[in-house]
Amino acid sequence: MVTKQSNAVRRRRSPALTRGAGVLCAVAVAGALLTGCGGDDKDSGTSTGAGEAAETPSASVSASDRNLTDDQAERKDLIPKAKVGYDEALRTAVAAVPKSKPVSIELKGPPDMPMWHAEVATDDGTEHTVRVDAVTGKTGQNRAKDDQDADDKRELADWLKQATVTAPQAAKVATDKKKGTVSSVELDDTDKGGPMWSVDVVTTDDWNKTTYDIDATDKKVLREHVDRD
Repeated sequence: MVTKQSNAVRRRRSPALTRGAGVLCAVAVAGALLTGCGGDDKDSGTSTGAGEAAETPSASVSASDRNLTDDQAERKDLIPKAKVGYDEALRTAVAAVPKSKPVSIELKGPPDMPMWHAEVATDDGTEHTVRVDAVTGKTGQNRAKDDQDADDKRELADWLKQATVTAPQAAKVATDKKKGTVSSVELDDTDKGGPMWSVDVVTTDDWNKTTYDIDATDKKVLREHVDRD
């Protein structure tokens, strides 16, 4: 009797095991399907992530551009377009007016037509305006200034006589202190009436402009000012 009962118990339990196995199979199949779907989601997520990563640099650049001031953005647009440096443009301007010396030069836009605006003067202080294409280096407009009076000419002639430091020498003093692109050089006077060169240097990592006032008789730096606007 014990043996028979044991067999009966085993027979009753067999179907239960079979149903359990069927449930396990069903769960396994469902799990496989879910895994497959999850794999699709994962692939899709990976693809989206790659797309986002690809867009990140441009988004970052755009954010950086938005952080620039109007003046910084203008410098960023203009400076790289100039293929001719201030020094070459200044030599071209001086050559365009016989027996002249540099007074000033400045890079101006628009970015698609960058132009060096130069002023040169003869020994008597008569000033001439010369335009030099900042891409080709060719001389454009060249005319004598018509708004100078006798005192203006006399003052400028006196500055030119006293200025033993040249514009390129002053620019080198400035760029030795701040690595960047010279965008402007101008002869002016100090508080004491002597001549000085004002040199603008633009740094291309932040597009700030640093102005150096340099004594035109001894190369001494009189003032340094960073324009972050």
